[in-house]
Amino acid sequence: MRWLAITFSLLILSFSCLGQEWIPFKLDGGHVKIPVKVADIETYAMLDSGSQINAINKAFVNKHKLTFDKGPSIKIAGVFGTETLPRLNNIPLEILGASLNLDGLPPLSLGHHSTGLLLGAGFFSSFVVQIDYPNSKMRILPRGSINLKEFQNIKMRSQRGSGAPIVNISINKSKPFWITLDTGNSGGLLIERSFATSLELTEKVTHSEISSGANNIGVTEHLRVNELKFGPYTLENVLVSMPAEGQSIQVESNTALTGTRIRSKKSRGIIGYDVLKHFVITIDYKGGHAHIGVPD
Repeated sequence: MRWLAITFSLLILSFSCLGQEWIPFKLDGGHVKIPVKVADIETYAMLDSGSQINAINKAFVNKHKLTFDKGPSIKIAGVFGTETLPRLNNIPLEILGASLNLDGLPPLSLGHHSTGLLLGAGFFSSFVVQIDYPNSKMRILPRGSINLKEFQNIKMRSQRGSGAPIVNISINKSKPFWITLDTGNSGGLLIERSFATSLELTEKVTHSEISSGANNIGVTEHLRVNELKFGPYTLENVLVSMPAEGQSIQVESNTALTGTRIRSKKSRGIIGYDVLKHFVITIDYKGGHAHIGVPD
């Protein structure tokens, strides 16, 4: 991941108007996607702040009958399970006006083949990233260009080991708790069932459905809470999900390398698009600072 962070740091030098230029993105089912080329094929990369890794879409590889050099296998922990996968090397990538090769990308199930890549912590960790959800645009700022600590308005930590951003929220006036801020989650708020029980939410479930993770599927149950406190803002009637009884979820890093996590603050779940869609989110992943705002 450190090598990828250095690679993407060099990539942003290709911007002549860095810090001023907004980049439009495609909002697809709550996922933030930017146009890229993989092996000279036009596709999209999904930006996933909750993922410790970068990955290539298995469906994209199969659709275009691509072959890449293989490295040692790796264990990947998704939301609903763990899987051992090969690492693919020497993958040509054109992104934001720059060309590079990526190594160590496992093939994951990322939905339709029109999405070629998932970019996680290796992409995010060197920048201040600003995502304007209502206007479907983003910009990438050098970390030294803004002191986000001075403007932060929500408690945030960069989780040791994964680099995933975790933020402090509360629901129904509960004691604040930590949750992973995940641009790769198209839902609202996904929390551990045991934690939902402690908040007396399990008896308020209204329906259940089958949900899919990066490498498995599971059954989730859903309800809506009266209010969610997110930074300086309070949202009403927010969708909350949890695994069905007898199932568990991996929440501390939505897509993670197994055996590499160093525990810090305990993340109780994942917060995604159904909450983030209202805001402009500015995050300094490495520094552990964030600002939540609304568009002008």
